[in-house]
Amino acid sequence: MATKEKAKAKSTKAKVQAEPKFSKETYMWWFENMKLIRRFEEKTGQLYGQQKIKGFCHLYIGQEACVAGAVTALTKDDKWITAYRDHAHPLALGTDPGAVMAEMYAKVTGCSKGKGGSMHMFDKSVNFVGGHGIVGGQVPLGAGLAFAEKYNKTGNLCICYMGDGAVRQGAFHEALNMAMSWKLPVIFVIENNGYAMGTSVSRTSNVQDLYKLGSAYDMPSFPVDAMSVENVHTAVAEAAERARAGEGPTLLEFRTYRYKGHSMSDPAKYRTKEELEDYKGRDSIEAVAATILSNGWATEEDLLQIDEKIKQRVMDAVKFAEESPFPDPSELYTDIYVEPDYPYVMD
Repeated sequence: MATKEKAKAKSTKAKVQAEPKFSKETYMWWFENMKLIRRFEEKTGQLYGQQKIKGFCHLYIGQEACVAGAVTALTKDDKWITAYRDHAHPLALGTDPGAVMAEMYAKVTGCSKGKGGSMHMFDKSVNFVGGHGIVGGQVPLGAGLAFAEKYNKTGNLCICYMGDGAVRQGAFHEALNMAMSWKLPVIFVIENNGYAMGTSVSRTSNVQDLYKLGSAYDMPSFPVDAMSVENVHTAVAEAAERARAGEGPTLLEFRTYRYKGHSMSDPAKYRTKEELEDYKGRDSIEAVAATILSNGWATEEDLLQIDEKIKQRVMDAVKFAEESPFPDPSELYTDIYVEPDYPYVMD
């Protein structure tokens, strides 16, 4: 093919890829939301290096579309639960960035009162039922949340996230079996970023197309290119429609990628630079920005101004966290038990 023809083909392909599938408002929300997550996580990594944030810390850089696309596909009354890579979920749902940052600083103004840290974010006000540190432990909890919604006939559902390593846990299979048997309104999402800690999927499973695991339970199961926020939205919207219609759960394998290591202590030497750069070339935020620009919804200067405002929001969150107090030692004895709002009698 001649050089001019190649350039024309490349230009046509770019135009097709930038063709809008959703409204201007949706794309602008995606851009701002994913940029907030990206900038927040970048700052978190920097603060961790300065030892202002301690303990375990898992960043979401590269995976932003997995959450942003799902938020626009669901309602504010649906429940969310995930594993310990959990900063992005409350941010996307509307939790104040200051409360998320303060939680990582172990401050009393944090969304878990400074008791959970990076791995245990909760915010009942946005129906985020937590990040959970036990691998796979949130999967049966997600089924339980969906059971409650069905029992109470709310019409709501639960979306339950997990990593690719969690599907090796027995709890995953038990939860899928129960959810399908009872037709629970739950969307199970495997965030397959290719590595369970530092071990690739190909070294831990004979089944590398993880969505196929749902076929053992006759569960509707699909792979999703989760580097595309549009694909995430569409897949989640379709799964939500099935759930609300009483057709039960769906298993989605979000094929995504984290640009950083498993945690802040992981140098990620088990993968090549070429692999990382290949995924960065498909960055979901850049793809959304390209669609916005190609449709004339904003200029590059507009997007830069949005980015600067987001950076300031993150800095304000850091300031709030640093100026907040630590919990009083007496807090060790609170939030341990919850008194039921009904009489409980033991036989």
